[in-house]
Amino acid sequence: MAARDRDSLVSAAGEAEERALEAALRPKNLDDFVGQARVRQQLSLVLEASRIRERTADHVLLSGPPGLGKTTLAMIIAAEMNAPLRISSGPAIQHAGDLAAILSSLTEGEILFLDEIHRMSRPAEEMLYMAMEDFRVDIVVGKGPGATAIPLDLPPFTLVGATTRAGLLPGPLRDRFGFTGHLEFYSTGELELVLRRSAMLLDLKVNSAGFAEIASRSRGTPRIANRLLRRVRDWALVHKLEEIDLRAASAALDMYEVDARGLDRLDRSVLTALITKFNGGPVGLSTLAIAVGEETETVETVAEPYLVREGLLGRTPRGRVATAAAWEHLGMVPPAGAMFGETLFTLTEESAPELFED
Repeated sequence: MAARDRDSLVSAAGEAEERALEAALRPKNLDDFVGQARVRQQLSLVLEASRIRERTADHVLLSGPPGLGKTTLAMIIAAEMNAPLRISSGPAIQHAGDLAAILSSLTEGEILFLDEIHRMSRPAEEMLYMAMEDFRVDIVVGKGPGATAIPLDLPPFTLVGATTRAGLLPGPLRDRFGFTGHLEFYSTGELELVLRRSAMLLDLKVNSAGFAEIASRSRGTPRIANRLLRRVRDWALVHKLEEIDLRAASAALDMYEVDARGLDRLDRSVLTALITKFNGGPVGLSTLAIAVGEETETVETVAEPYLVREGLLGRTPRGRVATAAAWEHLGMVPPAGAMFGETLFTLTEESAPELFED
């Protein structure tokens, strides 16, 4: 399966058409937003206090893996504050002038959402410090000794920044946010609630077992859950099924190569190569990438995070290793004395009685 196909299923990235469908399923207010109970409670308090004071809300930083609802929360903040929303991203702002053009066109109370804010250029970042704190920017006109800084006052606005790598944000920028919320992966139960709401909006009939099956394969990510739900819907439509049950959901997701733990073809290829070609590791990342025919960055950023989180792959100073759970998931038995991380694992009659049977 090509990288583009993989993105349409279990990656948190998405094509334009997929994003349009996801937008239609987005909750419009905090009451409809499922999961992230602590963040919702804290954010609701911040917004309510701002409305009582009749002032713009404090700047908000949302961090966490992709697909958990950072963009949706930014839209909800604008809706809750009854304010217009301006959307941009860090990679699109490569010069201070780019940011100055956006800031100078903001209206009072407007919400400015910057996705992947950690990828903004350093000059623009430094301009943002003053804009966030003093609602003012200095526009530099000219170059060299004749350059002149012209101060420009800005109307009060709320910046909502989103990042998948909060550690890359410099301290001075992070400290200027009045509220910071970290989004966690969803439980299977929470994903079932997300799927039930989406199924209702899509006018789909799915029973409880079908919801549970799709949720269990969704990597703890609502965006992936909704995407898998639409693929299961397509499968049911072609097979002329009026209701999606456990058998239908399982058959559909198996066809799309998403297994019971949410692993796709790339994930299983990485584990299979690690076990069959390198005896479970340790092996270097570049060597492993060559073995599965993928780019190093693809293995590191697409496959590794979920495999490590699921306890199927370990990262050690000596390289990547397959854990005991990985061998078990692929239906294989690790050899006696296999290395798991930095610990020597020895099979005994108690740990693997099937190997000691007559």
